[in-house]
Amino acid sequence: MMGIAFSAAGADVDEQRLAHEKPKSMVLRLASAKASAAHSDATQLVIGADTIVTVDDEVFGKPLHEDDALRMLAALSGRTHAVLTGVAVRSPLGVQTSLSSTEVRFREIRPDEALAYWQSGEPRDKAGAYAIQGRGGVFVQAISGSYSGVVGLPVFETARLLKNAGLDPILMPLSS
Repeated sequence: MMGIAFSAAGADVDEQRLAHEKPKSMVLRLASAKASAAHSDATQLVIGADTIVTVDDEVFGKPLHEDDALRMLAALSGRTHAVLTGVAVRSPLGVQTSLSSTEVRFREIRPDEALAYWQSGEPRDKAGAYAIQGRGGVFVQAISGSYSGVVGLPVFETARLLKNAGLDPILMPLSS
């Protein structure tokens, strides 16, 4: 989206919440851990990100199975929840982090809709068991905050971190 050439790689990071860890601290810790875990040349910039959904002080990560996804979707149905995405940029200057927080309001979701959505396969690896950029977008009544943060990589925060690390996305020639 920013026109920067990149390669993607997974990072083997335990995404479990630590005892008494606040959700904001959790996503920032995990984003930093993911950026730090990537194998790369020390001069390369590495981006790590982590997204969670919170409602009633409960953290929803990726659903473990169908029942877990249906439980999450039922809890989000007809309510407003927060989507928190931590992003980290590792550079020769160290690791810098930023947080994106977005409020998302869902319409009521019928149980048959939640089941059909699960069976589509889309929510299997998505925080809160939905993808706003996919079929799950039909549940979204309103958002206040960063759409790209809900998708999983907040553009504004990422661009600011890249600029702080010496790479200004606006001044870069577009990659082809």
